[in-house]
Amino acid sequence: MSTTSYPTSAHWGSYSVVVDDGRVVGVRPDPDDPAPSPLIDNTPVAQHHVSRVARPAVRRRWLENGPGPDPRRGEPDDDYVEVEWSRVLDLLAGELDRVRGEHGNEAIFGGSYGWGSAGRIHHAQSQLHRFLNTIGGYTSSRTTYSHGAVEVLFPHLLGAPGTSRLLHRAPAWTQIRRHTELLVTFGGLRVSNTWIAAGGRTAQTAGPQMHAASEAGVEFVSLSPLRDDVPEGVKSEWLSLVPGTDTAVMLALMHVLFTEGLADTDFLDRYTVGADVVRAYVLGERDERGGPRGTERTPEWAERISGVPAGELRALARRMARGRTLVNVGWSVQRARYGEQPLWAGLALACCLGQVGLPGGGFASGYGSMGNYGGGATPVGLPRMPQGANPVDAFIPVAKIADMLLNPGGRYDYDGEERRYPDIRLVYWAGGNPFHHHQDLARLSRAFGRPETVVVHETHWTATARHADIVIPATTVLERDDLTGSRGDLALRAMRRAVEPHGQARDEYDTYADLAERMGVREKFTEGRTSGEWMRLAYGRWRSLAARHGLDVPDFDEFWERGRVDMPGRVEDEALLAEFRADPEAHALRTPSGRIELFSETIASFGYQDCPGHPVWSPGPVLSDDEDHPLVLVANQPRGSMHSQQEMGAHSMAQKVAGRSPLRMHPTDARALGVADGDVVRVSSPRGSCLAGLVVSDALRPGVVQLSTGAWYDPSAPGVTCAHGNPNVLTEDVGTSSLSQGCTGQLVRVRVEPFRGEVPPVRAFAPPRGTTPA
Repeated sequence: MSTTSYPTSAHWGSYSVVVDDGRVVGVRPDPDDPAPSPLIDNTPVAQHHVSRVARPAVRRRWLENGPGPDPRRGEPDDDYVEVEWSRVLDLLAGELDRVRGEHGNEAIFGGSYGWGSAGRIHHAQSQLHRFLNTIGGYTSSRTTYSHGAVEVLFPHLLGAPGTSRLLHRAPAWTQIRRHTELLVTFGGLRVSNTWIAAGGRTAQTAGPQMHAASEAGVEFVSLSPLRDDVPEGVKSEWLSLVPGTDTAVMLALMHVLFTEGLADTDFLDRYTVGADVVRAYVLGERDERGGPRGTERTPEWAERISGVPAGELRALARRMARGRTLVNVGWSVQRARYGEQPLWAGLALACCLGQVGLPGGGFASGYGSMGNYGGGATPVGLPRMPQGANPVDAFIPVAKIADMLLNPGGRYDYDGEERRYPDIRLVYWAGGNPFHHHQDLARLSRAFGRPETVVVHETHWTATARHADIVIPATTVLERDDLTGSRGDLALRAMRRAVEPHGQARDEYDTYADLAERMGVREKFTEGRTSGEWMRLAYGRWRSLAARHGLDVPDFDEFWERGRVDMPGRVEDEALLAEFRADPEAHALRTPSGRIELFSETIASFGYQDCPGHPVWSPGPVLSDDEDHPLVLVANQPRGSMHSQQEMGAHSMAQKVAGRSPLRMHPTDARALGVADGDVVRVSSPRGSCLAGLVVSDALRPGVVQLSTGAWYDPSAPGVTCAHGNPNVLTEDVGTSSLSQGCTGQLVRVRVEPFRGEVPPVRAFAPPRGTTPA
């Protein structure tokens, strides 16, 4: 068979795979991509790796004992039985009918955090949710691990449409280059984060555009515990701060603006409500609960907390007031206790500067967090697979999965409501890996032991698959036809099948169609269409929508032959809330006041002790004195993979140290511990421990260590919770606050020490007992 190149796309961009004799043997960057992501190098190994799920498999204890809670679910030595497709579908259909009949559809949790595929049709989350809606619905999840606090907080501050524009129509990097004089970023501008977008990017433009902005004279200031949070080559000033102290710094910057007459009071009076409350709090005229005396939030106060010299904070505040300044709060900053506060304070700081709604100025939350943030907008949307309507109204915030499973009927607060967790009997997961995203993985593992049945569709034997009773082998993006694009993308792209399915893997659509047939709803699920016919229909509907906007898009056959089509109607926005600034009456925000709510009467009325009605300083647990855990660990996103996908690939494995995730440590701390580059170290917190390979670096402040997420959870070694280096065995499973209950997996206090004895092997990628490679 001759060597053939197939264009394809993933969440990390467009590229081609080289196929020889039915196997992916190489990759080629898209020739039109100015800065291709190195993550494409993971593809060949991952596509044919021994960890692929080759056949339907059922956990032996579930098969022999029947459904029921099982604390041994997920144990490293668990045993599976491979079965025929007909049998696994019969078992699964019967179990779904049993749970629905005995407990109702609310007892089914439709998991799926939908990063499994970049395709618009074979999108794992959409496919699962469509199927579950067809059979009567399911308990769902809301918000995201990435920016759950933004999603709940900002509708109160900017209204829902304003929040949508903040997240999906931020000013383009081309406009920043043209208009911005100073970009001040909390949480960095990591270029590796910009390799990722839901649906991928036709071209990786964020990194080059940051460099272009720098060359054009835009000044960058990064407040972060990590010096390399800004791409190499972008001229920037690093203000090293203690992790978790961003809010204190922002309050001190506002103190300078207020006391030196630099705050734009005309803007605050016309466009905001609550500026007087924020000013009184910053100046110490009231406390966070409205009491008459508080602490004055001076730069000297902030220096004692953050480590940033007071003089540098004063100079920065004056510099921000002199010209067009954009305040960026990255998504990472909110993923900590009280994560709503730096977001709220960042917006208040931008409002004090009076530049919200002006080109190049104002507030943003997401530059350096995702590839399509600031990469343009696609007002006519994208083709999509319809999911139908869910008749079950039960839901949880996405990061409360363990709490829900462990505490059925338990009470919790969320966005002004007192809610109770449903009693989940069956978990159905597809296209996601909570053992990457979630915190306190030992607790999550215990939680997965409580349902009566866990079902997982997977391409590989991830930790989530190894916690399942029924494992369904799914095809990868290279094994099926699809199309893809992301918000603001340059083009919609075709994804042609490049190789045959691995083993007995099937497209999930076909799996659900056969399952639906056994449950008497095949016609309702498929509407008489194959997945290929759904792809044509979705494209045709999208084309019709474009035509209604006066935009010309070729028919499907022409698109498929060309392989891509320019995104119709794509725009590069110049400013956030420009219409509101031009006329705040005609374009009032959908908030109670119609203006930006720096003080929210609504949030204040909830009475939450951990999230009052305006931005306040609340020191998180990482700032507590803990002699047993003296270092603060930053658990940011990995450079070697997207989340945990294709983590066994060549690029990802090249980042490893001693076969496990690298832990970076400042030379001062390394000398004090007597450790050196390449050593295996044990990292521990009150919740667990992991092994990591040490990298000594001065690119982070003393007292801080950094261990990225992404390592597949490996509890196989005695004495440690994870032998592979997953930091989420260390993090605490607690929400940001009662308001949003967002993820807090970014920061944790830890102890690091040399590992003594024989280093255990990493077994994360070994398939479980009873399964055989294809």
